[in-house]
Amino acid sequence: MPEANELPPLREVIARHGLAAKKSLGQNFLLDLNLTRRIARAAGAEGGGTFYEVGPGPGGLTRALLEEGAGKVIAVERDARCLPALAEIAAAWPGRLEVISADALELDESSVWPPGVRVAANLPYNVGTALLIKWLTTAAWPPTWASLTLMFQKEVAQRITAQSGSEHYGRLSVLVQWRCTARILFDVNRGAFVPPPLVTSAIVRLEPRAAPLAPAELADLEKVSQAAFGQRRKMLRQSLKALGGEALLQKAGIDPTARPEDLRIEDFAALARALGQSPKAT
Repeated sequence: MPEANELPPLREVIARHGLAAKKSLGQNFLLDLNLTRRIARAAGAEGGGTFYEVGPGPGGLTRALLEEGAGKVIAVERDARCLPALAEIAAAWPGRLEVISADALELDESSVWPPGVRVAANLPYNVGTALLIKWLTTAAWPPTWASLTLMFQKEVAQRITAQSGSEHYGRLSVLVQWRCTARILFDVNRGAFVPPPLVTSAIVRLEPRAAPLAPAELADLEKVSQAAFGQRRKMLRQSLKALGGEALLQKAGIDPTARPEDLRIEDFAALARALGQSPKAT
């Protein structure tokens, strides 16, 4: 088996194993080694510890995490075609790469995540948001993971980090920033991938808050933000009518003529608390 410094170039690995990216799996392989190492450093690989990667494909980011100092990488890959390529990396770094053949959306991470795990991934575009929401909506908070360093389409990255008043501000912004701090680290050009995607991507770094930004029940926060942004051009007294309308807004101290993009996350939390105390919520 090859040593770590003798592993063949990724393009050769892709050709040898016939790893043409599948659109149905949201695959775009990241081959730029300078970029994968930059992502690994942004994720904190130089500090050691355990990292969790989703959709490693032929293993470009996987190699970078190990090269930069990750003590262990747990990689989840649902495409069986990629497993032989990942096995070569595991052999080159004995005991430091664990590959799980599974669908990350269905996997119970509590069975594989050690406390303090860091998540670093070039997420498949078609499941990236769903995975993020899965990791953000755990019952216990703070979560097991210490940080998320993830690649998304730039539009999604903007939604994750948007502030109130922005055109990108929405349900995802509220959910993420209620429980985390989030920032875009840098953009990733289309040309870094094989095949090139149609859009620019961006690396986002999320760290969990010790406690949510303001008190609220998660289920109630999701209800009010979904209702509000489901009709984002309407005044809140109209979009929240099914949840109590003006009475709910008055209870939360929110102007009923405001629109959802005008509200801070603390305001949505106030609405969630008001909803939780409402007879309609029972």
